[in-house]
Amino acid sequence: MENNTIRIGMKAPDFSATTTMGAVKLSDFQGRWVILFSHPGDFTPVCTTEFLAFSQAQPEFEKRNAQLLGLSIDSNPSHLAWVYAIYVATGVQVPFPVIADRTGEIARLYGMMAPEISRQETVRNVFFIDPEGTIRAILVYPLTNGRSIPEILRLLTALQTTDREGVVTPANWEPGQPALVPPPKTYEELLARQTDPQAQNLKCRDWFWCAKQMPEAKK
Repeated sequence: MENNTIRIGMKAPDFSATTTMGAVKLSDFQGRWVILFSHPGDFTPVCTTEFLAFSQAQPEFEKRNAQLLGLSIDSNPSHLAWVYAIYVATGVQVPFPVIADRTGEIARLYGMMAPEISRQETVRNVFFIDPEGTIRAILVYPLTNGRSIPEILRLLTALQTTDREGVVTPANWEPGQPALVPPPKTYEELLARQTDPQAQNLKCRDWFWCAKQMPEAKK
């Protein structure tokens, strides 16, 4: 099977898999956000720090109705031994399923392989899948550098804020900060913003550049 290309806006391909928490299908999580992420291999130092960080952030993903789902081209016994080793060394339980993808079928389906780098390991992909099963964002990190879990949470919150409030988020946006509203689509809307932006609860620097205060992030 060729290494497929997954793009933002596509429907996430469904799959069935063996995991550390039993058999799962991606479609089992319909109605929730899914953060599907790959790691190069079990019993490796960078991946171990990532799994610790994801595990410790699990309550924040739960607050956002998001399911974490890990994957590597390792066997289920290897995954089980590794997550137990993490628990023994740190006292942290890995609270989400880890997919065993020994054949690499799912990895190739999602384009998680970078053949120019390695044909035996996945790179560090993160797929943000919305409750309707649509790919909304993709992050890719190299083998050598761990992911920022706060950034993954920030982007998830930004996507959910966009959906809920009909806004877009500026550079370096954090939850609770003002977000931007899309530019007006008609001249009438443009004039309304120019004449009385406060009537729309907006603060504008120009007709195309207006911000709206967002609710504070829930603790």
